[in-house]
Amino acid sequence: MVKISVTDLAGQTSTIEAEIGLSLMENIRNNDFDDLAAICGGCCSCCTCHVFVDADDVEQLPKMEDDEQFLLEDSENYDPALSRLSCQIEVDDSMSQLRVTIAPEA
Repeated sequence: MVKISVTDLAGQTSTIEAEIGLSLMENIRNNDFDDLAAICGGCCSCCTCHVFVDADDVEQLPKMEDDEQFLLEDSENYDPALSRLSCQIEVDDSMSQLRVTIAPEA
């Protein structure tokens, strides 16, 4: 397990123990964050698992695929430098101390 800091919509930050091999979305939902709707369940067909990755942590994540990019670009809260869909990030050992903030839904 790796430790990941998650900030919710109220600005409260909690550190979760994330299970390697699950998506970041699954880990956030498994830790009772109700702010992350994740309506499509991880199919990369909506933006309801949108998070902002801390600027210092962006480089440690795998590169974004085109379908994720297209969805995020249509989001009202899109930040080209920090936005990611948490369903598209598989947690691995390199993500210890990752910091993310749940994005507000448009």
